[in-house]
Amino acid sequence: MGFKMGIVGLPNVGKSTLFNALTKTAAAQAANFPFCTIEPNVGEVGVPDARLDKLAAIASSKEIIPTRMTFVDIAGLVKGASKGEGLGNQFLANIREVDAIAHVLRCFEDGDVTHVEGRVDPVADAETIETELMLADMESIEKRLQNITRKVRGGDKEAVQQERLLKVAAECLENGKPLRVVEVDEDDAKAWKLLQLLTTKPVLYVCNVGEAESVEGNAHSAKVAEMAAAQGNSHVVISAQIEEEISQLDADEAAMFLDEMGLAEAGLDRLIRAGYELLHLETYFTVGPKEARAWTIKAGTSAPKAAGVIHGDFEKGFIRAETIAYEDFVALGGEQPCKEAGKMRAEGKGYTVKDGDVLHFLFNT
Repeated sequence: MGFKMGIVGLPNVGKSTLFNALTKTAAAQAANFPFCTIEPNVGEVGVPDARLDKLAAIASSKEIIPTRMTFVDIAGLVKGASKGEGLGNQFLANIREVDAIAHVLRCFEDGDVTHVEGRVDPVADAETIETELMLADMESIEKRLQNITRKVRGGDKEAVQQERLLKVAAECLENGKPLRVVEVDEDDAKAWKLLQLLTTKPVLYVCNVGEAESVEGNAHSAKVAEMAAAQGNSHVVISAQIEEEISQLDADEAAMFLDEMGLAEAGLDRLIRAGYELLHLETYFTVGPKEARAWTIKAGTSAPKAAGVIHGDFEKGFIRAETIAYEDFVALGGEQPCKEAGKMRAEGKGYTVKDGDVLHFLFNT
């Protein structure tokens, strides 16, 4: 289980260029024209994790299988999309399907690439998108409240809960705030998620800067950083142009290129890590001579649930998880030395899996 991140942005902010780089495909036709990306392009990328390579080397694994992350390039949003302008309706349907939203914001100056509003102002662009999503949510709430009136009158429990949550959401939006600021009780969490409201999704701002500004960022990206901090959102600074160039090089050439640019790592790695933190995701590993594999779980996942990510039967018939911490596995040089040093633990159903755990599940079939 990876996770789905929708990439959104106004036309011509470098969104499709970034998507091409991320998925190493040139499938998105990044012509300099609004509305050029109509179908949501879906790209899966392996999540880079140096720990997986180390584990594989120690265990002499034949195959290395990283966990996956799905990017969805969602058609260019414009002002008025909540009313179906541009490709608005399609946009809204596609964005409902993702776990988090990456807002690509134009933080570069380039006379050859037109800006849809004729100026470079990433904070205003972010507000345009946020406003469209808030308007779409308000419209959706109004419709739903009308649709459930009869059920509420009839005393239907689910409908009563839904009405209460929709009214909380409406009040928040009327005060000009997105729904991700609303704190929901545990009892309401499932119903709240099922409402599928757009502004409940966490946001990662991606500042697309010119090549020369990829290390330090610039005045535009600094403003976005301030805005993100004030909202409790995350941001990363990336040059989509550099990422596109890197995506066409092999690993050694890419490392040299990054070094020349003064970058410690590719922007893709930073973007994925920021996405992981945003969604509170963690990784555990299964390691053997056949394969070393990474698996994605939510922070706080119990051992049986983590086993279920591999296969439902693992969760149903869970007995215990043989657990070695990543640091011990690497320091002692593998499973057998860890067993001998007493560093392998047998953990039961109540165990909460930690990021980096190397696990072997025992289960009844």
